[in-house]
Amino acid sequence: MGHVIRTRTRASTVAAIVGAIVVLGLALLPLVAGRGLIQDMFFILTMLVLAQFWNLLAGYGGLVSIGQQAFVGLGAYAMFAGVILAGIDPVWAIPLGGLAAVIVAVPTAFFAFRLAGAYFAIATWVIAEVVRLSVAQWKTLGGGTGTSLPRTATRDIAGTGWIEAALDVRGAAARDILAYWLALGLALLAIGAIYGLLRSRRGLALASIRDNEEAARSVGVDAARLKWSVFLAAAFGTGIAGGLIFMQIARISPDAAFSVTEWTAFVIFIVVIGGIGTIEGPILGVLVFFALQKLLADFGAWYLIALGVIGIAVMLFAPRGLWGLISHRTGLELFPIRRRLITTKGNDHG
Repeated sequence: MGHVIRTRTRASTVAAIVGAIVVLGLALLPLVAGRGLIQDMFFILTMLVLAQFWNLLAGYGGLVSIGQQAFVGLGAYAMFAGVILAGIDPVWAIPLGGLAAVIVAVPTAFFAFRLAGAYFAIATWVIAEVVRLSVAQWKTLGGGTGTSLPRTATRDIAGTGWIEAALDVRGAAARDILAYWLALGLALLAIGAIYGLLRSRRGLALASIRDNEEAARSVGVDAARLKWSVFLAAAFGTGIAGGLIFMQIARISPDAAFSVTEWTAFVIFIVVIGGIGTIEGPILGVLVFFALQKLLADFGAWYLIALGVIGIAVMLFAPRGLWGLISHRTGLELFPIRRRLITTKGNDHG
């Protein structure tokens, strides 16, 4: 008899096969879909990326930030700066967003990590507001009113020429398709990287910090170093997403780039209703959020009120979110991270 440790389940194996088929279908979607659907899918994928990184912070690291809009805005403005000031192609300027987000995340973490709980959350929001007000003074990029990407830059974005020729579409549609493919790749990278982290020893250490930081420290977990790593990684991914989002929009202003509603409140809603502390939760949550947005968008202020009521109802009747409720009742795990000891048959050569 022997023993092996496994995380994979039969359900996760089937999910992996189905997921591969879905990803292939999504990659080929621009061949058959109209521009409106491509734009909707771009929105879903970019919101999913933001939700996965916020979930990494709060759901796995216990770092409840309400200032992630700072990194979205920084990523967007860094991309614009690269294009307008340095003449870099918008696609190649997107990584500057991640770099800028990490640079600002270092002093943010230095101050915020001295606080805990609600104080940490408030500190991240205050720092985000300081960043927004500071960027609004940047006259070269439009100051408080914002600016647009130069028409020459948006017309000649890397890859759009090939898309126009291959798919027989116009320039604007080609830019949307390029942004969609980049968003799909970013979403896959984010989910894959986070899942790989959670399956590693660092993932176990991260979960132990979330559950009981003092106990984790007592068994040798370097909590401070791990929290720094998670915070900087989330900032980098969020900054990249911010650059991509505003490359597709091609217009920026401080209020839009640093919107707490768009880039933090909605992201928290997605994670909470989907299921915090799970990879599946944000995926389900973003689909529910998109459906609600389409159904309720015509109701003005009532739309936000309805989202709030739905969020409260989910927290009351399904504290672990919709996916947590499904998983609890069915035992289904599409991205299993719990380790199970399996007994196997084998020859004993003892």
